[in-house]
Amino acid sequence: MIHSKITGLGAYIPSNKKLNSDFLNEEFLNADGSDFVSENSEIIEKFKGITGIEERRYAEDEFTSSDLAFFAAQNAIKDAKINPEELDYIILAHNFGDVKKDSCQSDILPSLATRVKYKLGIENPNCVAYDILFGCPGWIQGVIQAQAFIKAGIAKKCLVIGAETLSRVVDKYDRDSMIYSDGAGACIVEETTENSSGILSFANQTFAKEEAYYLFFGKSFNKKEVNETRYIKMFGRKIYEFALSNVPLAMKAALDKSGVEIDDVKKIFIHQANEKMDEAIIKRFYRLYKKNAPEDIMPMSIHTLGNSSVATVPTLLDLVIKGLIPNQEIQKGDIIILASVGAGMNINAIVYKY
Repeated sequence: MIHSKITGLGAYIPSNKKLNSDFLNEEFLNADGSDFVSENSEIIEKFKGITGIEERRYAEDEFTSSDLAFFAAQNAIKDAKINPEELDYIILAHNFGDVKKDSCQSDILPSLATRVKYKLGIENPNCVAYDILFGCPGWIQGVIQAQAFIKAGIAKKCLVIGAETLSRVVDKYDRDSMIYSDGAGACIVEETTENSSGILSFANQTFAKEEAYYLFFGKSFNKKEVNETRYIKMFGRKIYEFALSNVPLAMKAALDKSGVEIDDVKKIFIHQANEKMDEAIIKRFYRLYKKNAPEDIMPMSIHTLGNSSVATVPTLLDLVIKGLIPNQEIQKGDIIILASVGAGMNINAIVYKY
């Protein structure tokens, strides 16, 4: 039987750090344009208490999302020790295309995946490159698609990338802008006939009734702005409640389909959106099995890297496997879960044997 496994991982973490203290002099406004009653120091302290974010990374001025994607792809290819000419697919998840520093225009012509193929110097025309828009769960969805191609017998090696520069689409007057960051993560998914490791099962969903516009593009909170520039906006409370209600169920659906027992799960790599939300999701997931979540089940990178959307899960996985997060490691044969939630509203989860 044909299986799919991750044979290489790579990430690109920008060098520019944006500390919480860097927001002390920002002018935060309410959605109606009115001033906050609280001082920025209080706003930032509450923000840190909820999200866990102390600092985040912003892309270097000269780079765009496709550049970050290329750097991560290079690292994944090197880690997998493959010839990039052998790739059958390049699947690149993002949300806003290439946005240059101090620009309000998104550029997706050609696709970011095509740009990465070009930068990698791949000549093989049978290496198909395309983008996917699936919100924050985009990289996981790309891995699911890669597995589908492999199982269908039309691919043997796929490069899946998640890259984003959210710092360039945020409204500086919106305190939610402190959540977002930039980065890229990538992996090589390959065909294998071994059943000792690889993707065991997955689940994915789209909720598009009242949930469809929980994340959207909207005008600045500064009503004095007269231009038509729009920025990433969200209904944070609605997203929080939606995630707590639905992500644990999707994770359970994937785990039950795999035949793996809950006690055999060693690590859960969940989208780094909000520390308190992620902790609550994990607790509810284990509660579905009438269990308590084990300590250290959930590695975290949000404290120093913020929320880089599609890049959070592959970057976190890469950091743990390379031993760069204290007290977190994966051993051969460990069962892990990858899960995410984001704009759409989309949810997905993969059960994987390392």
